[in-house]
Amino acid sequence: MQTLDRDTERKTLAILKVLSESMQPLGSIAISRELGRHGVLLSERAVRYHLRMTDERGYTEPMGRDGRIITEEGLDELRYALAPEQVGFIIEKLQLLAFQTTFDPARKTGLVPINTSLFRAGDFSDALREMRTVFDSGLCASRLVALAHEGEKIGNRVVPTGKIGLATVCGVVVNGVLLKSSIPIESRFGGVLEVKTGKPRRFVAIIRYDGTSLDPSEQYIRAGMTSVRDAATSGTGRILANFREILAPSRGVVEKRVQELTAAGISAVYLLGNTSEPICQIEVGMNRVGMILLGGLNPIAAAAEAGIQVDNSAESGLIDYERLIDIDQI
Repeated sequence: MQTLDRDTERKTLAILKVLSESMQPLGSIAISRELGRHGVLLSERAVRYHLRMTDERGYTEPMGRDGRIITEEGLDELRYALAPEQVGFIIEKLQLLAFQTTFDPARKTGLVPINTSLFRAGDFSDALREMRTVFDSGLCASRLVALAHEGEKIGNRVVPTGKIGLATVCGVVVNGVLLKSSIPIESRFGGVLEVKTGKPRRFVAIIRYDGTSLDPSEQYIRAGMTSVRDAATSGTGRILANFREILAPSRGVVEKRVQELTAAGISAVYLLGNTSEPICQIEVGMNRVGMILLGGLNPIAAAAEAGIQVDNSAESGLIDYERLIDIDQI
């Protein structure tokens, strides 16, 4: 967007952000309304003017009378253009996604937060073989997934031509369920957790959520810092994991919610510590309890370790629980 003046760029990015957060195409009326809620005042006519420019640049795609969707190029532009001013963006994204989560594990209904991974169609069978090992080992947030083919939307991603989209359950579902139970939870960091002989040992890499504009798991996968396949097959390796803290008095209620999640097929909670005690060598505050969540992208990391190309979007939106199926059904 180098050719646009600063004000036009700001408004265009605001439009792209609104589209990126929608699970369906939006027209100019809906976009104008959403912008107003975020303090950006643009008339429907002005929105249409900016959309013509985003269409020309390939950032948006018209979907007839339904409106427009954001493209892969648009998501990339939004990510890179906003990075300098979005230190701490991930923590805000986690909080928003947790608030939007409506999943009730007892009833097994509602919206579940997901990660979305895009594979080349010709690679998917090989990727599935690599991922099954991790799903079967239990080193994942859930065995429940959703599949999408080219042209379909999954979360806030549209599957491009020649690709297959796979949605995995995001650990933010734990935040959302606890939030609905009036239990405060602090998301501290995403990391790489060393596992030895089947037991978690220590974090060997940490990225704090309040100090990054990019999801830690995506960065670790791109950097080749995991060995999830080894952890799944031999019990020793490096997996993706996230660290949370809860208030000690809430531990009993948290255990009940965790049991309900497990019964619903979501086993994101890997470890739940004791009051004020370190967990995997991470210090915990007074009257607080540490919690380690398994990375939802662990199966995807195994595919990437095998040399399979994959495009990941962590915390990529929400999906109805009823749409999820067991990995063995694919």
